[in-house]
Amino acid sequence: MKLKKLAQSLVLLMAACGTHAIAGPADYVYTPQVEYGEREIDFKTGTGKVSGEDREHVTSLGFGYGATEYWFTELYLKRETAGDDGISIVEFENKFQLTETGKYPIDIGLITEIEAPLQNGNPYEFKFGPLFQTDFGKVQLNANVLFERTFGGGKDQEHITEAGYQWQVKYRWKPQLEFGAQGIGEVGKWDHWDDSDNQKHRIGPAIFGKIALDNHHAIRYNAAWLIGVSDGAENSTLRAQVEYEF
Repeated sequence: MKLKKLAQSLVLLMAACGTHAIAGPADYVYTPQVEYGEREIDFKTGTGKVSGEDREHVTSLGFGYGATEYWFTELYLKRETAGDDGISIVEFENKFQLTETGKYPIDIGLITEIEAPLQNGNPYEFKFGPLFQTDFGKVQLNANVLFERTFGGGKDQEHITEAGYQWQVKYRWKPQLEFGAQGIGEVGKWDHWDDSDNQKHRIGPAIFGKIALDNHHAIRYNAAWLIGVSDGAENSTLRAQVEYEF
């Protein structure tokens, strides 16, 4: 019940609040489940380009831990570059599993994430949103709604709350190789969406897998090639994530 109260409080906080894009090229699709006691070293990378702009590259390395049966916490060091410009960021991510896995038709979770730039003058960012997952045989479906707001960074910084989404379809062919599709999008200000031409929608194929190692260790991976299907989106985004679980 405490987790439900936390989720309600965060919803109210975001509604009361009025950035940059919600989804970076290295971002992955969140899932609601938490594995208690699991530790992981997490590497993510991605690159994407909007017509007329410099190509953006993002790389991050993090350590995560399943602190309880319903709480997974992770700390990242991230580097973002575009052309000659770059910024280093510390990211603190926390995921909460709000329902018992498989108990209800839909598993529900909550993600919260804060980014703190290591250079002065850049804004902080706070992201949060509910996570949903359901299964039909070997098919797994995910859908997430995300909100992001910047704060700090100087008096000239504009602070608004943006809305976005993620979805994923995955077919569990075998543990070492699963396949499907992902979609990631941003619609603009949460209470006043951008015109359709300025929204960012990307979709494309994805692969997933888990390779078991000795002593209950494993390597888990996923990657996707996302194509922009709106004028404001990157022409193409290539992203990948590799986790060493132990």
